[in-house]
Amino acid sequence: MIAFLASLILLLTCVIVIFYFERKIASFIQDRFGPMQVGKFGTLQPVADLLKLIQKEDIIPTSADKTFFKLAPILVFVAVFAGFAVIPFSSWGQAAKVETGVFFLLAIISLDVIGLLMAGWASNNKYALFGAMRSVAQIISYEIPVGLTVLSVLCISQTLDLQEITQQQTQYGILSWNAIKAPHLFIAWIVFFIATLAECNRAPFDIPEAESELVAGFHVEYSGFRFAIFFLAEYAMMFLVSLLGAILFFGGWASPFPKAWIAINDSSVLAMLCSGFWLISKSFVFMIIQIWIRWTFPRLRVDQLMSLCWKVLTPLALLLLIISCLWQVFILN
Repeated sequence: MIAFLASLILLLTCVIVIFYFERKIASFIQDRFGPMQVGKFGTLQPVADLLKLIQKEDIIPTSADKTFFKLAPILVFVAVFAGFAVIPFSSWGQAAKVETGVFFLLAIISLDVIGLLMAGWASNNKYALFGAMRSVAQIISYEIPVGLTVLSVLCISQTLDLQEITQQQTQYGILSWNAIKAPHLFIAWIVFFIATLAECNRAPFDIPEAESELVAGFHVEYSGFRFAIFFLAEYAMMFLVSLLGAILFFGGWASPFPKAWIAINDSSVLAMLCSGFWLISKSFVFMIIQIWIRWTFPRLRVDQLMSLCWKVLTPLALLLLIISCLWQVFILN
């Protein structure tokens, strides 16, 4: 229970912080101030927005399927939040010890597809349904290159346990990170990063929320707190895939400095705080890159999005998987 509450508080805090960063970075790119009025430098603006959404009227369309309409945002958030259970935030371990943590994580976050389709269908709105179908097609397609790049790391690590994958990257600091010691995995991370952008429906892959033709996509009929849950789930997914990328390719909670330089016992509280700091810092770097990309590149068309997945990322991910297998056979062995 304590681990659950701690994870929930950490998740909400990180979502609020990254939402503030997004508005500030977007303002900087567009040469404007952004939030300035609520709190020092607008730091309390995300809290004010959350309070505003909570107080708004909860509107449910008359012709909607009310049961599934209410259930959809909860299912999406629970599917994303459950993924944090197997994330090793420090050298002390993770909330749930799962030896097949990678597969559990990939499987559990795939369940949000059901919630998105449920939201679009239950709204009894053609635009919401179109948005949901776009989102489902996009997420399922881009799960293939994500899965192949993850398999590339697993071939090198020879384990499905996220904590053990991190432990293997601790001995020589940055030189032990998978993306450094096996250079082709850096390319795999680029494929992983692009594919997870599409998984999160982030620009330039935000076709399911295209304002010009769908207004908002699958959540167009949602308001108030239920819309806030969808909003929270999107940023939580950003955080989750950033954590996964940091663990698989960039050492997770491991310091970039060699282990011999750190005069801290691995079981100490200070070691736990330091390792948590490194993991969250790496994740925030990746989320800031996601924000920068959103406010820099234009939205892709549907044909461009699918061509990128099936003609570029998937073949490249397959090639990287073959290289990882050969690397394991001829170099590591």
